[in-house]
Amino acid sequence: MHGMYFEYKGSTDNLVTRLPNRSAPVLRLNAICPYYTMFPLRFPFKVLRRAQKGDWVLDPFCGRGTTNFAARLRGLPSVGIDSNPVAGAIAAAKFVDVTPEEVIDLCNSILRRKKHPEDIPEGEFWEFCYHPSTLFDICKIREYLLENCSTEAEIALRGLILGILHGPKMKNLPTYLSNQMPRTYATKPKSAVRFWKKHDLKPPKVDVADTIARRAKYVFEQLPLPTQGAVYIGDSRLLSPNIAPEPFRWVITSPPYFGMRSYLPDQWLRYWFLGGPSTVTYSLEGQIPHCSEDEFVRGLANVWKRVASVCAPNARLIVRFGAIPSAARDPKTLLKKSLSIASAGWKVATIKNAGLSPRGRRQAGQFGCSLGKAVEEIDLYAVLEE
Repeated sequence: MHGMYFEYKGSTDNLVTRLPNRSAPVLRLNAICPYYTMFPLRFPFKVLRRAQKGDWVLDPFCGRGTTNFAARLRGLPSVGIDSNPVAGAIAAAKFVDVTPEEVIDLCNSILRRKKHPEDIPEGEFWEFCYHPSTLFDICKIREYLLENCSTEAEIALRGLILGILHGPKMKNLPTYLSNQMPRTYATKPKSAVRFWKKHDLKPPKVDVADTIARRAKYVFEQLPLPTQGAVYIGDSRLLSPNIAPEPFRWVITSPPYFGMRSYLPDQWLRYWFLGGPSTVTYSLEGQIPHCSEDEFVRGLANVWKRVASVCAPNARLIVRFGAIPSAARDPKTLLKKSLSIASAGWKVATIKNAGLSPRGRRQAGQFGCSLGKAVEEIDLYAVLEE
């Protein structure tokens, strides 16, 4: 693994036994940052109803950390792994135990510092995307967090800003810091500028401190009890044997669907905030190869093999999998083939249809309906034989 974003040791007592309404304050942390590839929280939460106290949970493709948050709600320790630094930063925020006041005080203390940001990006995109005073404050916080991001308040503030860095303009008080833009992904610079010019959209002057304060009071109003866990940025094909103090008994995940490899380019603006370049990044480092179906299946097989090596006998593997319209493949065939090639002891118990994804809510919904009808997703359940 390339590094650990966060580790916390806390209570393992259950706080939630039944999933409350999704607007309940205790669930708001899970929505700290929109991220288009998530599966719904109720999926891992329901699976973990049979887990025993102290069972460790692993998600080798954790994305924004939905599995880890479900484990926290159940009072279970967990580990998340993802090759995308943006995903890792969001998932790390799912472990924090902070008050809104701690996050607000940190933000205000950073903005009160006299130090001028050393790197404020320039160019047409940045002029149209952010008001100069808003961009100034964003860069000030960015440079602080690039040097200091180890406390829970710092990790929480980082996750919070990633969630409001871009999004739609609101009629009342601003929720997002940018000019009009989607919430789940960042439009590429040329397309964004064309859109803003066409619709004569100017960047709003957003009070960064006030926006963060309002969002912090909402997100961190009530949190689940903390649990032990960690988030790693890395390649799950190179899984370390020492990522948890005990073998995992539950693996709940949703791998990238074949052909879905635009995670980092689609998150380029959030990646910039985390220290990446101020231009679109097309790196595929750490991702399973998508050049051919065979390479993709072998990549998945390597993950299942490494995952088995850190699991206890009779561990459960639950995988949600599907296909995107532009690279439709039978998800059941690909997944079963990858488990067979892994030859790691995973025995498929059952495969269930998971239905079609709501638009934008899962990987199959990433491109909407313009490229054809999404393939029905599946849930595969397997057991690690002794």
